[in-house]
Amino acid sequence: MNAPSAPSSTTRRALVLGALGVVFGDIGTSPLYAMQTVFALDDGIVEPTRDNALGVVSTVVWAITLVVSVKYVLFVLRADNDGEGGVLSLAFLARRSVRPGGKRFRLVMVLGVIGAALFYGDSVITPAISVMSAVEGLEVVQPGLTPWVLPLGAAVITVLFVVQRHGTDRVGRFFGPVMVLWFVTLAALGLPHVLAYPQALLALSPHLALQFALAHPLVSFLALGAVVLAITGAEALYADMGHFGRPAIATGWFWLVFPSLTLNYLGQAELIVKDPATIDRPFFHLAPDWATLPLVVLATAATVIASQAVISGAFSVSRQAERLDFLPRLTVRQTSEHEGGQIYVPAINWVLFAGVLVLMVSFRSSEHLAVAYGLAVTATLALTTCLFLVYADAALDWPRWRLWAFGGLFLWVELSFVAANATKITHGGWLPVLLATVIAFVMLTWSKGQRVVKARRVKVERPLAEFLEEAHAGGLHRVPGTAVFLHTSHDTTPLSLRENVDFNQVLHENVIITNTIRMNVPHVPDEERVVVDDLGDQWDGICLVRLHFGFADEQDIPAALSLAAQTPDLSFDRDTALYFLSRVSVHAADRPGMSRWRKRVYIALSHNAADPTEYFHLPIARTVVVGAQLHV
Repeated sequence: MNAPSAPSSTTRRALVLGALGVVFGDIGTSPLYAMQTVFALDDGIVEPTRDNALGVVSTVVWAITLVVSVKYVLFVLRADNDGEGGVLSLAFLARRSVRPGGKRFRLVMVLGVIGAALFYGDSVITPAISVMSAVEGLEVVQPGLTPWVLPLGAAVITVLFVVQRHGTDRVGRFFGPVMVLWFVTLAALGLPHVLAYPQALLALSPHLALQFALAHPLVSFLALGAVVLAITGAEALYADMGHFGRPAIATGWFWLVFPSLTLNYLGQAELIVKDPATIDRPFFHLAPDWATLPLVVLATAATVIASQAVISGAFSVSRQAERLDFLPRLTVRQTSEHEGGQIYVPAINWVLFAGVLVLMVSFRSSEHLAVAYGLAVTATLALTTCLFLVYADAALDWPRWRLWAFGGLFLWVELSFVAANATKITHGGWLPVLLATVIAFVMLTWSKGQRVVKARRVKVERPLAEFLEEAHAGGLHRVPGTAVFLHTSHDTTPLSLRENVDFNQVLHENVIITNTIRMNVPHVPDEERVVVDDLGDQWDGICLVRLHFGFADEQDIPAALSLAAQTPDLSFDRDTALYFLSRVSVHAADRPGMSRWRKRVYIALSHNAADPTEYFHLPIARTVVVGAQLHV
């Protein structure tokens, strides 16, 4: 296959701009609520003194430096699965590197599923808290506007999810300039306050964070539960890597995002030191009065984009879960001709939309949502570190000292965040845990069900070589025409083929068994798309056709077979060919492998899988669905 060419300088700039418009929205809008939440904890347990303000902002800056700049951008983003990122992708890489059948082989995918489930929980909470925190800026302008905050926030969220169908490519290009303006504004808001109070620069030294922790052990520990809000979105950087690639993300982070966030947090610390009364909304108080309303408008736009980061990440994680057999077949729409990760998944989009609206109506303010936030994020961070350690050990051959150093540093930081957020579990922190538990159960149940069903199908389908022997032995009447049987294996007989022969006692003159294979390139050239195998006898009219598709190619089986018909290896009339699909009806039975109630969950999920007729562009009038029953 032809390897994709390196992107041009124009394409690279476009990718950086797109990454700014999609990837960094979540972490880029954390200044809206992170510092405010710290000083609002438990009715002001963190007092707005000079030492506390500098200690908190030092903790924030070094959390961002260690977790995002060092761990994710410099290390984790290098662990890509053919360009794709995210916790499931990392789990797959780790499993591929360890000994099959060992303890780590089974454990890494379970950790990956739990991490993906936690990320879905984050994907529901982030849009709600981000948009609400921005729209609540109206209360700074005019307190009488408070009743309008929730309706306006719901309207903004609705527009965001409606435009997802246009794809992250267009969304990113539209949002990119807005986010550039946002990050420049962050820096511009913070810089005057830093210049007015240069002592704030002392917070760049980690010793102030350590002093704060040693002077107030319990207070600083509880503060970590809010400090983590400054690094929400770190996992989205990795999950969104397939959309824009590591170089674009690293460039945008180090050249614009990281410096702007640092200046803004330092500016908020100076403002709190100078005027403790500003702790209610320190971000908006950075601006002069005349600029507050424009800042609310810009912040609302930025938080919409923040939501985009986790939504795009959820699309990527969902496609990975489908490919790894943790979710049913999903309708996935490719939205870019050049980047395979730029996709739209309608089912995931609308499920997230419903979840976000329910959260907004239930919690009604960003302050209440902040209590529920954090546990899913921090647990995902720790799981990613564990999986990366397995990958670094098995695939990168890191020496033991490096593994201990990496794991000791980041697990100490991230498990501290997990412990601090665990204290909020009875005050709303149970929500992401409940969401993650349900999603993980669904994913593991589907995976287990697929293994059970595939094992049963192999027994029912029986070997293809055995079927060919029966066909060659005679006794079957051959009828004119071409029958195309879609199948996932080249070793067994398609159920639709066996059922058709058993029921009708006939076989078409031309029988084509097709396998679809997805390649890790944007497009497969026409001359490389089709491989025909006559299965040992070029005169029996039965052949196996392997169809190769790039990640930006539509899986159009009739069109691909028409290419094969132009070669001497295969001759058939595309306009009259019949297509046969195996529609397997699964029924729960008293067979070992899974509990009956989990089997019922699996069966319910299978009913919601995408229609293969539409998925493979089959002509409805010439598609025959052959039903078969499997008892599992």
